[in-house]
Amino acid sequence: MTGPHLPGPRTAARTVRRVGDRALLVELPGTAEVAALYDWLSERREAGAFGAVEELIPAARTLLLDGVADVDAVAALLRTARPATAGVVRGPLVEVPTVYDGADLAGIAALWGVSEEAAVRIHTEAEYVVAFCGFAPGFGYLTGLPARYEVPRRATPRSSVPAGSVALAGPYTGVYPHPSPGGWQLIGRTALALWDADREPPALLAPGTRVRFTAERA
Repeated sequence: MTGPHLPGPRTAARTVRRVGDRALLVELPGTAEVAALYDWLSERREAGAFGAVEELIPAARTLLLDGVADVDAVAALLRTARPATAGVVRGPLVEVPTVYDGADLAGIAALWGVSEEAAVRIHTEAEYVVAFCGFAPGFGYLTGLPARYEVPRRATPRSSVPAGSVALAGPYTGVYPHPSPGGWQLIGRTALALWDADREPPALLAPGTRVRFTAERA
């Protein structure tokens, strides 16, 4: 494994598939649609507006509903629901103090056509949202950078990326919770523990969590 990968081509439309006896998988056009449906379903689940669903698990272009009490009724709801993609994010805010000295920062600044200081300012001025988690325990895919700042993965992944590395790839920002191989562009590092098995919950970042990066001195 060479680290967190990026989603493939967008799907054309929403599809609802049954998975086993008590789960449903919704395929959606993109991350924004997943986030909107996740927020919409979370709000209704909290209000008791539809039957029991034990877990909602978003991904880049899918949303899994597990432990569904009435599969047929929930599937019908999912096929007709039309949540707005520009909803209000209600998740808690996590601040990530970051030392911006990553090995790829200069290259990112050049790609954006700005100085390194301006690149740091661009990254810290945005507010991010954890769209979904994957790759490794505690790794969140954060959206929030304007589309013009999307960056490619490295042509050659690194064999080891230190825990706490703040990185960019495609439209996402991520923070490596553990040392691992990785092909994302490294712009900084944080001392925050993204994953702690002795903490409840163990993951600092969960879908819907808002995130802001703050620049710190080394």
